[in-house]
Amino acid sequence: MEGDVPAAAAARYQPASPPRDACVYNSCYCEENIWKLCEYIKNHDQYPLEECYAVFISNERKMIPIWKQQARPGDGPVIWDYHVVLLHVSSGGQSFIYDLDTVLPFPCPFDTYVEDAFKSDEDIHPQFRRKFRVIRADSYLKNFASDRSHMKDSSGNWREPPPSYPCIETGDSKMNLNDFISMDPEVGWGAVYSLSEFVHRFGSQNY
Repeated sequence: MEGDVPAAAAARYQPASPPRDACVYNSCYCEENIWKLCEYIKNHDQYPLEECYAVFISNERKMIPIWKQQARPGDGPVIWDYHVVLLHVSSGGQSFIYDLDTVLPFPCPFDTYVEDAFKSDEDIHPQFRRKFRVIRADSYLKNFASDRSHMKDSSGNWREPPPSYPCIETGDSKMNLNDFISMDPEVGWGAVYSLSEFVHRFGSQNY
């Protein structure tokens, strides 16, 4: 394995986003944080938007372990119902993951992120294995809508404070978040992958 090549590529890489602390961020609204990141990339023209993807991570049980998350300091994983990151398939030959909730670098080289945050399916009970819905950023910006109702409890109170900007909606929908979280390939936008398929599709050749 030519370990120096990815490291050199990462060192030369210019992030597609502002620094982490300058990004639009609201805790527990990862789908909107990534939508705003896609919007930033579209508006700043540093990279073609076609190189970027929103990645929803979930499974049929909506229980997925992800390591190296700010919500769980230490060595253990967080069990999310779903999580969303941005994938940049750089023309420089290496892909990068943007995760505003990780303790890993922002952005993080794809192979490093997969190894540290997802680890392997081999040691994970089948009901916890992750699936990945990968949606082109332009499609995500065009089609995603959320009225944030999933963040209210049965009494109508917010579980976490909502973003201050208006809800994201389209001409066709005010709420279709569940179509993005669903890992049914017959539903929604983009393509659904297993972890191994995701790594094979977007990881570096020498991973």
